[in-house]
Amino acid sequence: MTLAAFGSVGLDDISTPEKSVKGVVGGSAVYFSLAASLFTKVRMAANVGNDFPSSVWDTLRSRGVDLAGLQEFPDRPTFRWSGRYEGAMNEAVTLKTELNVLVEEPQIPESYRSARYLFLANMGPDVQLRILEQFPQATAFADTMNLWIHEAREDLDRLLQLIYGLVLNDGEARLLTGEHNLIKAGAALQKLGPDVVIIKKGEHGAFLFTPEGRFGLPAYPVEHVVDPTGAGDSFAGGLMGALAEADDLSMENLRRAMAYGTVCASMTVGAFSTEALAQATRMEIEERYQELRDFLRF
Repeated sequence: MTLAAFGSVGLDDISTPEKSVKGVVGGSAVYFSLAASLFTKVRMAANVGNDFPSSVWDTLRSRGVDLAGLQEFPDRPTFRWSGRYEGAMNEAVTLKTELNVLVEEPQIPESYRSARYLFLANMGPDVQLRILEQFPQATAFADTMNLWIHEAREDLDRLLQLIYGLVLNDGEARLLTGEHNLIKAGAALQKLGPDVVIIKKGEHGAFLFTPEGRFGLPAYPVEHVVDPTGAGDSFAGGLMGALAEADDLSMENLRRAMAYGTVCASMTVGAFSTEALAQATRMEIEERYQELRDFLRF
């Protein structure tokens, strides 16, 4: 089944204990689509400026990604983010953010509206709501962030009542619910509207909450983390890609899709930017998926 994804295209300056890089490819839509396209047909929508490398589109097109929703601004720069990771690199310290073309709403091609699945990556909940209105038949999942929880709570609450699934990290889950315990936070988030809630815990895996029950999954064991940027978006891409491929939202398949998302995230953190994920193959994904399953047998 087809999957429509709305998010950002960006250029990142990243500093880790290993080294620093400048102007590398980033953005939620890029990481998400690279991962999801390993499983299913993806229709990507995002805004891009005049300074983004065109070679990225060649990679996405080679995986069958539909880029009709790519809105180019030839007279304006691409969204830029600068961040630093320290210690265990569990969380980035944002140094600078330049929204640039990200202040404009993404376009929605008519051809996208028939998508069976929809993912709304982190953006203003007012924009997410307007996009969601154009996909009344789609099974929609969304992401959010601390900024919107603080500054756009009313729109965010409306969005949560309309989406099928919510994917967010542990800090956001605690902030949104006021619950420190993640089990309580997951249950509280379900009461806000979504049938399915997935709380990401970085190197510690993820929790799944559904009407049928709960599930905890550890992260794929990565010995050497190079750059965690985009891992969460890659997780969401693998998750949604696997769900769309199977066209099955059962508890069993949600657990399976989470495992694929975890594997995609593990690929991403092994190199800077999108390098490792862009080179990943479905065969490599399946190998890590099987390794993760074997790892969980005890």
